[in-house]
Amino acid sequence: MILYVLIGVLVLAVAGCASVIWAARGGPRWVRAIATVTLLGGEAVRAGQRRSAKRGGGDDASALGSD
Repeated sequence: MILYVLIGVLVLAVAGCASVIWAARGGPRWVRAIATVTLLGGEAVRAGQRRSAKRGGGDDASALGSD
């Protein structure tokens, strides 16, 4: 069951990326709307990661290169 959920998320991500590319090339209005939602979702994820990193609760990716 979890495999189907992950495949669904992957399909939505690929479709979102395709809509952003199509909208950049002047696609129809509905494609531009999907692209806007996709870009806003990406901004929300990045903002959440920044807040998590400021609190110190994020993964320690910066420490990976400090050997």
